[in-house]
Amino acid sequence: MTGPDAPPPGGPRAAAGSAHAAAEAAEREAPGLSAAGREGLSAAEWEGLSDAERERLVSPLADADERFIEGALRPKRLDEIIGQTRVREQLSLVLEGALRRGRAPDHVLLSGPPGLGKTTFAMIIAAELGAQLRITSGPAIERAGDLAAILSTLGERDVVFIDEIHRLARPAEEMLYLAMEDFRVDVVVGKGPGATAIPLQIAPFTLVGATTRAGLLPAPLRDRFGFTAHLDFYEPAELEVIVRRSAGLLGVALRGDGAEEIARRSRGTPRIANRLLRRVRDYAEVRADGVVTRTLARVALELYEVDEEGLDRLDRAVLSALVTRFGGGPVGLSTLAVAVGEEAETVEVVAEPFLVRGGLMARTPRGRVATPAAWQHLGLDPPESPGLAIPGSLFE
Repeated sequence: MTGPDAPPPGGPRAAAGSAHAAAEAAEREAPGLSAAGREGLSAAEWEGLSDAERERLVSPLADADERFIEGALRPKRLDEIIGQTRVREQLSLVLEGALRRGRAPDHVLLSGPPGLGKTTFAMIIAAELGAQLRITSGPAIERAGDLAAILSTLGERDVVFIDEIHRLARPAEEMLYLAMEDFRVDVVVGKGPGATAIPLQIAPFTLVGATTRAGLLPAPLRDRFGFTAHLDFYEPAELEVIVRRSAGLLGVALRGDGAEEIARRSRGTPRIANRLLRRVRDYAEVRADGVVTRTLARVALELYEVDEEGLDRLDRAVLSALVTRFGGGPVGLSTLAVAVGEEAETVEVVAEPFLVRGGLMARTPRGRVATPAAWQHLGLDPPESPGLAIPGSLFE
């Protein structure tokens, strides 16, 4: 067997060695920070993030360096993906059906929080179809002409991936409607009353859109996707398998209990799991014998201020202020932010989602409230107050 899909000489062991070498090379050659590699963020928006968000070990966002390293750790085929069983099976039917018919599959919309594998799925879709992949993001397409330049150079059945598609500029979004349905774009020549729209046929293609905020997608755009899928957070057992796989690619000596400890603190997100693995590896190589065990992982992650539930310094600061300074709440967002020395937006966007999802904080019409689990996490006894975590009042 020859060609791009042929196994390397030496069989599976050689393939594993090749993957290991690729992962190491990715770490050595990681480029400097660039606007193209961020999670749907423009350069100005990335610079606008607080230091608390950009430097968090448990942030689901990734900069260019990390995305470059992630490329060597990503699965390359659908059957290599760990977790997301329902999405994987549904997508395999869509792709197999399109291959048998010899046509481009329906457009695909992937939604879910950052770090769960939307970009990986887009790359795998192109690989399964044997097609070229064009990658861009919503903020990067500022004008309709930017989109027309991409679509007009596509080949038959190519795949276009638009990350953070809900942030497309309105003119580009309207051009996309026609391209998705009729595989045509109208290029406007001239200005004013003399402007002329020239129809330009484009090759049939598959659009893969990814969004972290599906509710912001306009209905006309959302309805043009033939297949939509939501990626869920991963179970600890699934993350443990991912950590083991990444450790093999990175050449990390990892014990089973060490993988379990890292997975448990990864907040259900593969990107965070891989990041924690690399930091624990650093600790193991510098201060120990290089073998990652449960005990070593605990010591390393305590040094990096990631506790047993995956909370970091900011998370604990918010909980501690809510419990010790305000008696568990309710307290307003702005007041809580001042108490921890952060911007209100940082607390709301960075810390709150995981605290609410973990059942440690409730959002009520009167303000933020600490649940009994928050008191217990801080080693305190919750007060006997009926106002804590009122069922049905989790969202404002």
